[in-house]
Amino acid sequence: MSIQRISTAAGIRITNLDSSRILFLSLTPLLLLFIAYHHGVVDPFLTFSHLKSLQPFSSTQLPPPPDTADRPPRIAICLVGGARRFELTGPSIVKNLLKEYPNADLFLHSPLDENAYKFFLLNEAPRIAGVRIFEPHRIEETQSRIRVLSSQNSPNGIQGLLQYFNLVEGCLSLISTYESRHNCTYDWIIRTRVDGFWTGPLDPSTFQPATYVIPPGSRFGGFNDRFGSGDRLASTAALSRLSLIPRLDASGYHNLNSESAFKAQLNISNLQVKEISLPFCVLSDRRYNFPPGRHGVPVVSMGSVRPLNGAKCRPCMTACCGECATKIMSGMVDGQSWTEGREWRKVGLELCNATGGWEEGWEEVFDRVAGEEAAAERRRVAAVERNGCEEEFEKMRQRTESWDAPPGEEICRLGLRKQ
Repeated sequence: MSIQRISTAAGIRITNLDSSRILFLSLTPLLLLFIAYHHGVVDPFLTFSHLKSLQPFSSTQLPPPPDTADRPPRIAICLVGGARRFELTGPSIVKNLLKEYPNADLFLHSPLDENAYKFFLLNEAPRIAGVRIFEPHRIEETQSRIRVLSSQNSPNGIQGLLQYFNLVEGCLSLISTYESRHNCTYDWIIRTRVDGFWTGPLDPSTFQPATYVIPPGSRFGGFNDRFGSGDRLASTAALSRLSLIPRLDASGYHNLNSESAFKAQLNISNLQVKEISLPFCVLSDRRYNFPPGRHGVPVVSMGSVRPLNGAKCRPCMTACCGECATKIMSGMVDGQSWTEGREWRKVGLELCNATGGWEEGWEEVFDRVAGEEAAAERRRVAAVERNGCEEEFEKMRQRTESWDAPPGEEICRLGLRKQ
């Protein structure tokens, strides 16, 4: 046999061998995925874009955002939750987040209810990329979800936690859709709640590569989950609240509240976490014992000292301040509330008596604390008529690239049906 034929035959055998190796390597990931699914490790309802969330993250592997000297960094701001008090919180979010970073793209993920009409205030935002206002449906309480989550201290039990996790993770699908459409990747993703009242702008120090930034306090045995900021990879892990439950279950995490589940989620993702004080509080209609016990939840007056780091708050006449507040805070268990027991004991703190509903005259308290501009927006929402509401929603729809919501007529009719 000639050398040429031997070389040719050998080449054919090598080519076939390479082909076999390529085929084996191609099928291996699919085989592993099948095994993982068969043993219940992977949630069958996950999209492939979220499967990346199931891989461990290492802070050393999280690269900083690319050099953006030739362009502004791409920032996504995702708001989640119901609009119950959005006439009070919305203008503060527009002013201190959206207008503070005018190149940021706004995404909204919220359930449809009688308060959703108040979202027309977001027309003041510089940019709106995606809106999803949906009719909520019951989320399946699988065995792994029941094992991992606890209904204790959750107003709506495990179902309430699942609904909240779904709201948070919905940010990822909205953002991923936009990225795919525009062939881009966000450098930073900010996630916060629509019921947050901001008293100052979001500081640039919040943007830290290879780190997920959260506010201190409100730990309740875990991490404060009322705000989060990070680069794209860190945010993928932090926002995958539903998708990572099977991994939490497999890792032995059980009977967790929202905050402790959040901490466990970041732990198994190997994310570096940094706490930075932030100037916002969460407006709450929920009633709490007063004075709060060692494991209670103090509710702070909106006019109290800043920053509030996502503390529960309401517009109220101060029920306790000075030595009274110091005594209450000194008796609370660190790690169980937003106080963390140190800085709040050294400064003036005003507490509300939240055993009942908002007191008569709260509007005057809010207007005085928030200022005339915010007061005018509050009155604007209170006075809006259905046709004006519908016009605002039509403007909003036309300037929003991805609109997944009922017609403005339906949203406004639901909230203003008494007119």
